[in-house]
Amino acid sequence: MTTARYRPTWDLVLDPLVLCKLCLGEYPVEQMTTIAQCQCIFCTLCLKQYVELLIKEGLETAISCPDAACPKRGHLQENEIECMVASEIMQRYKKLQFEREVLLDPCRTWCPSSSCQAVCQLQESGPQSPQLVQCKVCDIEFCSACKSNWHPGQGCQDNMPVSFLPGETSSVYKMEEDDAPIKRCPKCKVYIERDEGCAQMMCKNCKHAFCWYCLESLDDDFLLIHYDKGPCRNKLGHSRASVIWHRTQVVGIFAGFGLLLLVASPFLLLATPFVLCCKCKCSKGDDDPLPT
Repeated sequence: MTTARYRPTWDLVLDPLVLCKLCLGEYPVEQMTTIAQCQCIFCTLCLKQYVELLIKEGLETAISCPDAACPKRGHLQENEIECMVASEIMQRYKKLQFEREVLLDPCRTWCPSSSCQAVCQLQESGPQSPQLVQCKVCDIEFCSACKSNWHPGQGCQDNMPVSFLPGETSSVYKMEEDDAPIKRCPKCKVYIERDEGCAQMMCKNCKHAFCWYCLESLDDDFLLIHYDKGPCRNKLGHSRASVIWHRTQVVGIFAGFGLLLLVASPFLLLATPFVLCCKCKCSKGDDDPLPT
């Protein structure tokens, strides 16, 4: 067990403790880190853990100030992040940044081959008008709009799953309806690779929930009724007992809120006249002329 270090009164005046908004602890200034863009200050350990978590989860490339009420909506600069994380985590951060830049660049796109993933250049017209693109690394030819095999004179097929096999060209690529390892998010069209897990997917880019097999939206399907019927029946990837337990938890949460509201509603009705009366008195008091 660590013992508290005695600090004289004059030392506290010269070196005051600073509050960290994340852990609510108080630390000397030398154990704190200030974000340059917004001047918000946090203990270095908390800020380091916050940054590492976002990078490891791949949630975002621009790391914002952890204070939700930050008046300047500040972001951490690359040199600030580099000073507090390990080199391998920093490399992942730069990789995420680069992927985001390519995604937003109208003149660049990713090669759809899962074994390649090179960056291909587009013409100045951008990806809005379909054009033939040939990857300079693996020589695959694909459509710039839908990333499928080049189809001159034919329209693009939305949500077409893509699965290029190692060493294959676009003329012999494998297209699977259900079990393709790489598919596009139905909402933002970002490519998603599924290695394992259940069929309920959530895009990290736009947070859209959908079924991996049919790409139908699951944003409003809290009980996962989608997997009770139709072509995706029993294809969720969880046991029946696990699904029932999940539904019981969801129903219990909604029932709890409903019961709480039902119990509190009489008290709210009784309190309403008193609240209105107090507001009327306050407004009348504000209108009274000042005493002379």
